[in-house]
Amino acid sequence: MTDTPTPSPKDSRRDSTRLPHEKGFHISWDQIHRDSRALAWRLDGQGPDDGAWKAVVAITRGGMAPAMIVSRELDIRTVDTISVKSYDHQTQSEARVLKSPDHELMGDGTGILIVDDLVDSGRTLELVRALYPKAHFATVYAKPKGRPMVDTFITEVSQDTWIFFPWDMALQYVEPYRGGV
Repeated sequence: MTDTPTPSPKDSRRDSTRLPHEKGFHISWDQIHRDSRALAWRLDGQGPDDGAWKAVVAITRGGMAPAMIVSRELDIRTVDTISVKSYDHQTQSEARVLKSPDHELMGDGTGILIVDDLVDSGRTLELVRALYPKAHFATVYAKPKGRPMVDTFITEVSQDTWIFFPWDMALQYVEPYRGGV
């Protein structure tokens, strides 16, 4: 018989009791830039109009930085936003549209590239996809529950991982481990 290590109290807690910072994935500005460029490269030539996209629509607020980088890399000059609220702080709530993109531009979504930072549960993309069923949905990061709602993504993370984006973080001084300055 082999000995099995006794799990620590932290290890034995259920994932649902974990605090967001206990399984966090910290993204730097450099990393989001590299990953957004990789997303652009993956999307290059994939549009329905001879490989070109008509426009990029960012899902605000998280999709704005990746959409800006994607639009720059692919030389797409028409950029708009759709504002969808689906979180109150760190708690998911019912997704609702606060601001829609230009109606004439959007149509049914044909030739439109909709960009967000992350697909989590998929509720935000589900709402936007219902409005623009022929749009192409791209996110930088994807969690398993939301993956069916996204057409293109770069990195998959586990469902119980909280992603800390650089626009949500602040740089601050940290005391050295051994004290002193």
